[in-house]
Amino acid sequence: MYVTRRQRYRLKSDYKNIAYLCEPLFQALLEPFSIFFHHMNKSLILSLTCCLASTFCEAQQNKNPQQNFNLQSAPKREVRAVWITTLSNMDWPKTYANSPEGIQRQKAELIGILDQLSAANINTVLLQTRVRAATIYPSDIEPWDRCITGREGQAPADDYDPLRFAIDECHKRGMELHAWIATIPVGAWNSLGCRSLVAKGFRIRRYSTGAYMDPGEEQMAEYIASICAEIVRKYDVDGINLDYIRYPDGWPQPNYKNNDTPAKRRADITRIVTAIHREVKALKPWVKMSCSPIGKYSDLSRYSSRGYNARDRVFQEAQQWLKDGLMDQLYPMQYFRGDNYYPFCADWMENSDNKDVATGLGTYFLDPREGNWTAEELQRQMYVSRQLGMGHAHFRGKFLLDNRQGIYDFERIFNTSQAILPAMTWVKNIPQPSVPRPAARSLISIDEIGRTSLSWQSNAPYFNIYMSSTSPVDISDARNLVMARFTGTSFILAPSTAERHFAVTAMDVYGNESAPLQSSEPAKIKNRFMPNNGKLLIIPNRLQPMDIDYYIVETTVGRFVRRIRTPKHKPNELNVSSLKNGAYVLRAHSSKRDVSHRLSFFIIKRR
Repeated sequence: MYVTRRQRYRLKSDYKNIAYLCEPLFQALLEPFSIFFHHMNKSLILSLTCCLASTFCEAQQNKNPQQNFNLQSAPKREVRAVWITTLSNMDWPKTYANSPEGIQRQKAELIGILDQLSAANINTVLLQTRVRAATIYPSDIEPWDRCITGREGQAPADDYDPLRFAIDECHKRGMELHAWIATIPVGAWNSLGCRSLVAKGFRIRRYSTGAYMDPGEEQMAEYIASICAEIVRKYDVDGINLDYIRYPDGWPQPNYKNNDTPAKRRADITRIVTAIHREVKALKPWVKMSCSPIGKYSDLSRYSSRGYNARDRVFQEAQQWLKDGLMDQLYPMQYFRGDNYYPFCADWMENSDNKDVATGLGTYFLDPREGNWTAEELQRQMYVSRQLGMGHAHFRGKFLLDNRQGIYDFERIFNTSQAILPAMTWVKNIPQPSVPRPAARSLISIDEIGRTSLSWQSNAPYFNIYMSSTSPVDISDARNLVMARFTGTSFILAPSTAERHFAVTAMDVYGNESAPLQSSEPAKIKNRFMPNNGKLLIIPNRLQPMDIDYYIVETTVGRFVRRIRTPKHKPNELNVSSLKNGAYVLRAHSSKRDVSHRLSFFIIKRR
C-alpha cells in the first residue's frame, strides 16, 4: 500500500484519522490501543499505523468476515469458555428428569451441547450450579432447583445427579467444568429457596428485579462458603465461578451513616470472597477461583465508565482480588461496544497480575430480540482481545450454538486448533511433572489393520498428545496438538499412509506440563496394505491358485460392506470403484471348504 505525504500528515496528527484510509472496522480495531498511544513518540505511531493499515486494508478486500483477520494460528494456551444457564431452563435442560426416559433425554441434550462445543475447541464450561438459592445437585444445604424436574425441591428419578453427569461428560472431552454460583440473588420472594433462607434467619431485601441476600450480614459469607465447599468436596469440579458477587442494582447508595461507606461495602464483598477462597483452597488448592465482575473496573484516565463500574458502583474489587491471590481467573462481563469495550480490555490485562482474564462476550446481542449487534462487531472483539492475551467466554451457550449470524461457524474457524488452559504458575513450590515413559520399547506401535497405537506409563492425571510430520514434534505449536487434557495412558489413531511423529506430555492439576516423550521412529505403514488405484484392487499371486468363489469386503470393525465375485478373466483384479474412501478388510470365501479367511487390508484414498 502506498501512503501519500498528505496521508502521512493525517496519520501523524491523530491516530484515529486512519479511518480516512481504511473502513470503520480498522478504526475500531485501533480503539483498544488508544490508551497507549499518548505514551508513544510520533514516529512510532506512524510506523505502527502504516503497518496495520497495509495489513488490514488488504484483508478488507476479502469480504468474507471469517477470513479477514485469520493472520496467525491460535495460541496453545487460552481460556475458551461458555456460560451454560440453567435458570428457567434457558440453555439446559429443556426436558425434565422425572422418569428414566426423561433422564436419558436430559442427558442426550447435554451430550449434544458438549459435542458442539468440543467441535469448536471450547475448553471450559461454566455451568450454573447454584441457581437462585437452589441447586442442580443433591445438596445438604439448599433445595433442588425447579429446572431439573419442573418442581422446586423435587429430586430427579433414579438418584440421577445432573452435576456429576455434566462433569464426567466434560472431562471425557478434555474440557474443564466450573461450577457457576449465583451468590447474592435468591430469586422470587415466594420461591422455596428464598423462603428457606428467611427461615434460617437471613435478611432478604426485595427489589423490582427480585430478592437478594444482604452482603453486609456477617453470617452470609460463611453460608455461601459452605455451599462452595460442599460442591468442591463432593465433585471433581475444576473451578468455582462466582456470579453476582456484588451489591445488587437498585440497592441504595451509601449514606455514610452507621458506617455505610463505599469502603465498608467493598470490605463486605471481599469478606465473602475471602471466606469462599479459604474453604475451597483448603480442600483442593488446584480448583480455580474466579468471578464475573462488571465489565468496567473503574473510570480510566481518558475513558469514563459512565457511572457504572465494578469498583465504585457495585463494590467489586476484582483487580485487587487477583493481586491478593483471592482469584485465579476473571471473566469480566464486557457486554459493551467501542470505547466502552476496548480500553477496558487493556485495563483488565494491565492489572491482571499475570493471571487469567477472559473477556465476557455479549453473544446474546446477536439475537435481534436482545440487541442490534452484528457478527463483525463480536468477531472484532474476539480478535483484539486475543491479541491482548485475553481468553474469551460467550454469554450464553444457546446464542452461540444457535449460530446467530454465523457466530458458531466463526468460532470454529477462530479456534483453528485445540488449546490447553493456562497453567496456574502463581502457585509456588509445585514440582514439574515427570516425562512419561513408553509402555513398551517404543511409544508407538502399528496393529494388523494399520492403526497407530500410543502407549505410555505415568502417574500424572492428564496428558497432552501431539502429532507432526517432522521430528522432533514441536509441542509449542498448537497446530500439532491432537488431544488436550487426555486422561488415559493409551491412544489409538485411524490408519494412515502418511509419515507421522508423536509426542506425549504429562500435565498436573495446576496445568504444568512436562517435557515431551518423543516417538523414536515415525509411524509409517509399509507394505501392509494391498495395492489399488481406487478402481482396481490387486490380488497377490500367492492367493490366485486358491479355490476362492467370492470376496467379502468389511470395515475395520467387521461390518459387512459388499460381496465381490471372483473375476473369470482377470482373477487378480477386483473392481472396488464403488467403495468410498476409507480402510477395509478383505476376506476370501471358499464354497468347497465352506470357510472364509481374512486375507489382508486395503485403503481407498482418491483425490
